[in-house]
Amino acid sequence: MSDDHVVLHVKGRVLAGPEDVRDELWVVGGRVSYDRPAGARDVRTVEGWALPGLVDAHCHVGLGPDGPVPEDMAEKQALTDREAGTLLIRDAGSPSDTRWIDDRDDLPKIIRAGRHIARTRRYIRNYAHEVEPDQLVAYVAREARRGDGWVKLVGDWIDRDLGDLAACWPREAVEAAIAEAHRLGARVTAHCFAEDSLRDLVEAGIDCVEHATGLTEDTIPLFAERGVAIVPTLVNIATFPHLAAGGERRYPVWADHMRRLHARRYDTVRAAYDAGVPVFVGTDAGGSLAHGLVAGEVAELVTAGIPPVAALSATTWGARAWLGRPGLQEGAPADLVVYEADPRADVRVLAAPRRVVLNGRVMS
Repeated sequence: MSDDHVVLHVKGRVLAGPEDVRDELWVVGGRVSYDRPAGARDVRTVEGWALPGLVDAHCHVGLGPDGPVPEDMAEKQALTDREAGTLLIRDAGSPSDTRWIDDRDDLPKIIRAGRHIARTRRYIRNYAHEVEPDQLVAYVAREARRGDGWVKLVGDWIDRDLGDLAACWPREAVEAAIAEAHRLGARVTAHCFAEDSLRDLVEAGIDCVEHATGLTEDTIPLFAERGVAIVPTLVNIATFPHLAAGGERRYPVWADHMRRLHARRYDTVRAAYDAGVPVFVGTDAGGSLAHGLVAGEVAELVTAGIPPVAALSATTWGARAWLGRPGLQEGAPADLVVYEADPRADVRVLAAPRRVVLNGRVMS
């Protein structure tokens, strides 16, 4: 009998919300039900602690160290994320066309931000549209139409003349660009490592900042007041000392800056969370970083001082609500991960899924 006719019975503890714990759920026709189906004959039972499929809110499917990768490599990236329990991805910038993934019910669902938009010669080669400020609005409009409700800017990068990180865009350019994205119904996020670009971006109306290592006691209250989210990507920030060592000879000021941002990374994230800034899980997988690291990122948030249940929410209930996608509500697509033990007690449980269920089908 095909999977479409199999009823899945998940029992043990179903974490429909941080405090909403059910004893069981049923999967009928690929969707969640909390009512036992009448007359079900072919039933498969899965036992354990169930969570909504994990969210990686900063991931790059179809991207490699040198730019776009072939479809077979993109498929491998997506499968690696799926096996780690990541069933919803916000693809935070990719030059690859991955729309074919939407036709695959065995691969994670993707919310795309189109292609990165960077200043000329101010980002990684072959990754982004590289434009000047007078072109920014037009390119934001283009990517807003290509994406799934998000646009990704490169807010800062190394300025080779200065020898350090510096903002990429004048204030008036980002104001006009963000206004255009919002007019088209898209939210805007930006890559930002350093301090300089943050105030202008937030006051211009940005919705999210990636990495956000440059947050300070001056800008954290502004983020909190405006409700601007951050996706810290701590598993990526861990690479800063290595990057600094590689560029120190040519750019010593930049290298020192990167080390300082790295040294205070946990304090920065904890201070943002304590101030009420929304924090979500993202790994920055793709490019040079491996896929499948979502459990490690949740553990890093806990190391930074975020309570375990809040760190879990940042990759499950809260993240899905932020992205406008359902969790384990009645009638929702049955995308869930089952674990041996309660992940609220120890988030390291996330590293070893017992079962991954996508669109109602047991994948592993």
